[in-house]
Amino acid sequence: MRAGRAKVAVMGAGATGAATAHWIAAKEIADIALIDVAEGLAKGKALDLYEAMPIEDLDVRVEGGGDYRLAEGADVVVITAGVGRKPGQSRDDLLRVNYEIVASVARQAVERAPDAVYIVLTNPVDVLTYAVQKTTGLPYGRVFGQAGVLDSTRFRTFVAEAAGVSVEDVFAFVMGGHGDDMVPLVRYSTIGGLPLEKFLDRDTIDRIVARTRGGGGEIVSLLQTGSAFYAPGAAIAAMVEAVLRDKRRVIPVVAHLDGEYGERDIYVGVPALVGRNGVERVLEVDFTPEEAAAFRRSVASVRGPLESLGIAGGSGR
Repeated sequence: MRAGRAKVAVMGAGATGAATAHWIAAKEIADIALIDVAEGLAKGKALDLYEAMPIEDLDVRVEGGGDYRLAEGADVVVITAGVGRKPGQSRDDLLRVNYEIVASVARQAVERAPDAVYIVLTNPVDVLTYAVQKTTGLPYGRVFGQAGVLDSTRFRTFVAEAAGVSVEDVFAFVMGGHGDDMVPLVRYSTIGGLPLEKFLDRDTIDRIVARTRGGGGEIVSLLQTGSAFYAPGAAIAAMVEAVLRDKRRVIPVVAHLDGEYGERDIYVGVPALVGRNGVERVLEVDFTPEEAAAFRRSVASVRGPLESLGIAGGSGR
């Protein structure tokens, strides 16, 4: 990591990219370069955000544009570029078009920021995180994706609301692919250290699990012309902060598996130790037979799209 103030390059100046930049600036984590093929959009949003810094007494520089030279020397590159979901679409419906976009972005970004940690947000995120690692050839730990932090915060929100408690006292994490087969681990989720069953009946918990799995689609159907951006942006900012401040957080992220959970050569959501070097260790939890079966189904839902793209296989440095 370079000396001086840290720098984050956010690739994509749409709603999610702009929200990501906003949360990073609000926490005064790093200077920001907002990059998009729509140069004016990136410049305009960056300037607008930059002009807000004096109001909030935040010493953060924000610049934007369409030139990848803005990413030069970035410590973290966040990839949000791509097409968002429309009502009725699944994340996998975006597969081919977003693969082409993300692969192109990754190839250009790595030329300017070869030493950065790369965090992928674009959907389908498990597949596209794999694609970014294969495209760049970067070490597996320096390429990971955002899903579990977002899915877990949705789970926490719904649990806190149903139980009538503070979100601060709810701990939850979600594993597996970022889709309908994600695995909210109820058994490991707590309120103030106590099992959810102390506060909620089983039917309520099952409804929360179902709502968590469909959380992104719920927002898409309400917005009609876009997808979630506030919560995804906040989740990315938390991950960026874990890297740049070497917080060594234990959080669920889309990480590469090399034998963990009996899976190899796949990126999927698992709990991991995240610090200055990106994913420093994948953490394994004990499954019940039912949880293990659900996780295997979720992994299978990621392998299918990888095979359809023809990018499975190979290895990182």
